[in-house]
Amino acid sequence: MKNLSCAQCGRRVFFENIRCEGCGATLGFVPGERLMGAFKVQPDGAWRRIGDPTEWKPCANYTETGVCNWMVPTEDSNPFCISCRTTQVLPWLGKPENLAYWTRIERAKRRLFYNLLSLGLPAPSKSEDPEHGVSFQFLEQLEPGTKVLTGHDSGVITLNIAEADDARREQMRTRLREPYRTLLGHFRHEIGHFYWDRLIAGTSWHEPFRELFGDERQDYSQALHAHYGAPRTDWAREFVSAYASAHPWEDWAECWAHYVLIESGLETASAWGLHLDHALPGAPPVDIRMDEWGRVDFSHVLIEQWLPVSQFVNAMARSLGNQDSYPFVMPVPVVRKLDFVHRVVVAGVRGDVPMNFRSAAPAAPAQQTSSPAPSAGGG
Repeated sequence: MKNLSCAQCGRRVFFENIRCEGCGATLGFVPGERLMGAFKVQPDGAWRRIGDPTEWKPCANYTETGVCNWMVPTEDSNPFCISCRTTQVLPWLGKPENLAYWTRIERAKRRLFYNLLSLGLPAPSKSEDPEHGVSFQFLEQLEPGTKVLTGHDSGVITLNIAEADDARREQMRTRLREPYRTLLGHFRHEIGHFYWDRLIAGTSWHEPFRELFGDERQDYSQALHAHYGAPRTDWAREFVSAYASAHPWEDWAECWAHYVLIESGLETASAWGLHLDHALPGAPPVDIRMDEWGRVDFSHVLIEQWLPVSQFVNAMARSLGNQDSYPFVMPVPVVRKLDFVHRVVVAGVRGDVPMNFRSAAPAAPAQQTSSPAPSAGGG
């Protein structure tokens, strides 16, 4: 992520801030610029950007519920920001803890949307593109016999809000013997399924995908059943995670999530001017730069930049008494898959290979609805 600063006083601010601690300016993130704006709220309620005569409006979830800090152009008829407008179903907010969970979930989703903005990938809401857009529903599991499964189906991404409970998520990570499980990781994985439909299905990438990841036409349910019944013990030779070995779609989604993780990590390292004098024994110093992200071979990025950065952050994590922040090892087949993801993204953003979206005037604003109260079930 870029370094963010207050436009009024220049003090460093952070992605979730709503007020500058230096000068007291009201802050709002401007998605199209990927910058934090400083605003003065007028007596009539209008938000005027400091140093700029234009007026903006805060996302409805900024002023009404306090779960967002993103801005919306005044000419946009949708009251929600580009991230919040994709949320269609909320948990029942009559429970105080659900509001806290929803706040954490939306915070992670905004980081996902920041990633997509950085990559230049479109992510229209279902209200803007009903056939090719994306929407999210955040559901609570209320009855033991009725499971809420996190997943993707035709552009609809479902998240069990229990994933926003750190203790419960860690229990799940331990039970499944996963080295890494985060809210943001869930979003990056599930949006990978969405982009398989948008960037791979029916395009010139489809056959190359099958050659590298396998034939996705194999029965998905049977593949997952087989994986959970007897997971492969040799998965580390070819896959980024054990779950990636379950089915070609999961391999793609895991690699997609990993690719976005690396892009985000390197953007942050570049923004902070990370310089490593002792990146590798006997090797020259490494300066992390993102200026050639779309023009270089991704294997070069992995070896020359991400490898030393990941080793540094793991060493720092261990020094602080934590487990590795990046608990992964990438064999050659995974490097090839990540390079494929990179080439697909770059080709789609440049327009070399058309993406499966359509241009259309936005429909009526999406309405965010809460799940029913507990007596009605969890959705």
